[in-house]
Amino acid sequence: MEKQKNAVGRRKEAVTRVFLSKGEGKVTVNGKDYKEYFPLVYLQNQVEAPLKTIEASDKFDVTVNAKGGGVKGQAEAIKLGISRALLEVNPEYRPVLKAAGLLKRDPRSVERKKPGRRKARRSFQFSKR
Repeated sequence: MEKQKNAVGRRKEAVTRVFLSKGEGKVTVNGKDYKEYFPLVYLQNQVEAPLKTIEASDKFDVTVNAKGGGVKGQAEAIKLGISRALLEVNPEYRPVLKAAGLLKRDPRSVERKKPGRRKARRSFQFSKR
């Protein structure tokens, strides 16, 4: 593998740029270790998922620039970004990653606020008298 592969992951408002290179399994998010950046275990599992699926947790170093959204959105965007970068490294990973559902971009995002409503669907309180 020549130098590094990169990919973009998105989820809700979060956008992450993922850089994958040969290494011993270090994952860095915005200059911090991912376990420090995501203190919650279920978010750490989201980030680890693609590498664990292809059993390559100790073969690649991952550097991530994450912007926007919240921690959950960023963690899931990183998951998609790592999966896409792994495909650039080796297209044979595709069936395994696809079966695990790691190549699907989650299209759900916040619905816009509508006029005459308090939120997107929530009405103002109705008073009969």
